[in-house]
Amino acid sequence: MNEQNSSDGHREADGARQTNAPAPVSASAIALTSAKQMRALAHPLRMSVLGELRINGPRTVGGLSEVFDEAPGTLSYHLGKLAEFGFVEEVPELAADRRERWWRAAHQFTNIAPDPNAPPAERQALSVVRHQVIDGYASTLHRAVEAESTLPKEWAQPSGSSDIAAFLTREEFAEAGEELQAVLQKWYDRSDKNRDGAEAVQLITHAVRMP
Repeated sequence: MNEQNSSDGHREADGARQTNAPAPVSASAIALTSAKQMRALAHPLRMSVLGELRINGPRTVGGLSEVFDEAPGTLSYHLGKLAEFGFVEEVPELAADRRERWWRAAHQFTNIAPDPNAPPAERQALSVVRHQVIDGYASTLHRAVEAESTLPKEWAQPSGSSDIAAFLTREEFAEAGEELQAVLQKWYDRSDKNRDGAEAVQLITHAVRMP
């Protein structure tokens, strides 16, 4: 994911799996269209909760409390904020009684498309969201490296990170970004958590003009 098409992929960022390219065609997506909506998402716990719901499906407030080691009241507040702006929704049909509240992600991806013509407040809010997503990526990668020593060799060995610096024209840069997105699309389409032997993995791409 570049930074504009975010799934919530991982708990740390997840409110958003961000890329400039469109979300995978088989997935639903929500667009960020106002500074208030962006500020609501740009909270590390909210992004993490959204990512958890996108990856692992509906959860109760109590279940989320166990995952994140946060008080149920705190999580209820943040879920309310996410719901206010359309990121999550309640699933009352899953509740065993009136006291139990289930929540699910309303979409699989968040589209974050920078607009140079947007008002300054909106551009600033979007920048905060994108930085939070990048921080989430970094946290996920650090935790993954730490966990590799506990993985079977066949799962640890394929893991890795790489980057190159290339001198490209604007058109070539755009083409490279499209090709990276196509790779993500390919494996997203093949993904099926119900298959035997399938485990959650995260594929992250970035294509940026070097500062």
